[in-house]
Amino acid sequence: MAEKTIMLACSAGMSTSLLVTKMQKAAEKAGKDYKIFATASSDIDNQLATAHPDVLLLGPQVRYMEADVKKKTDQAGIPLAIINMQDYGMMNGEHVLQAAEKLLAD
Repeated sequence: MAEKTIMLACSAGMSTSLLVTKMQKAAEKAGKDYKIFATASSDIDNQLATAHPDVLLLGPQVRYMEADVKKKTDQAGIPLAIINMQDYGMMNGEHVLQAAEKLLAD
């Protein structure tokens, strides 16, 4: 079983899929056992209830949802952040993984 679960959400869950792959490679390289997955923003509520992620990262294109989603993640005690736009655009899985780990450590 994975140590931690990291959930990424974007408009359709498609663009973050490549980022998930790069994050998983960075995690494996660092010897971390994380479950990292992407979902569509419309499925956030369902995934919060079923997958119980330890952290939720929103893609920059859905940052407008932050306030609504934050109410739900605060209730569940799940840290939430927006993925850095430059890291997202460059698909820098290592940097996004580090951002998630920082949230987990806080």
